[in-house]
Amino acid sequence: MSHYPEAQFMTSANARKQFVPDIGVEVAVAGRSNAGKSSAINVIVNRRQLARTSKMPGRTRLINFFSLRNGQRLVDLPGYGFARVADSMREHWGELLAEYFRSRQTLSGLLLIVDIRRQLKDYDRQMMAFAEDVDLPIHILLTKADKLKKGQASRALLEVRKEVGERATVQLFSALTKEGEKEAREVLERLLASRT
Repeated sequence: MSHYPEAQFMTSANARKQFVPDIGVEVAVAGRSNAGKSSAINVIVNRRQLARTSKMPGRTRLINFFSLRNGQRLVDLPGYGFARVADSMREHWGELLAEYFRSRQTLSGLLLIVDIRRQLKDYDRQMMAFAEDVDLPIHILLTKADKLKKGQASRALLEVRKEVGERATVQLFSALTKEGEKEAREVLERLLASRT
């Protein structure tokens, strides 16, 4: 049973004028194209295909707004770290994301999806910088934790925590085994409640 039975796709935006009205509260989800962002969203919301998953990284090319419940949204940001696209498209995405972070008064937090085997990359740091510029809390999900042995996963978690310090909270997560599902959902709920 989903914790968000009313969850549904709202709209996709390729420009600020296409964003949904800036009322209520929303949490953004960002991550490199191949970090398992859509799978993480589906596990946290407990809806199999709310966010469409793909074998081809880089399918999320627009800002996708999902309604969770009345006045509360999850916003799936383009994962352009891996996608093979023209430089002009990358530039547009960068401008669109900067505009999104600057303009949304309802934005209450960022869930940053990071493949535990890749650790933090420049794209992840850029997303953190966007969030920090507007004083947003950041929570990092180290996804695909099932791909590493327990000791390796613990070391990776410590390394990321050491790098980010007080700037973000960090946890292990696996869409496959559901490790960290409850913790991630509690963080999402906390972020959603912070503006209501």
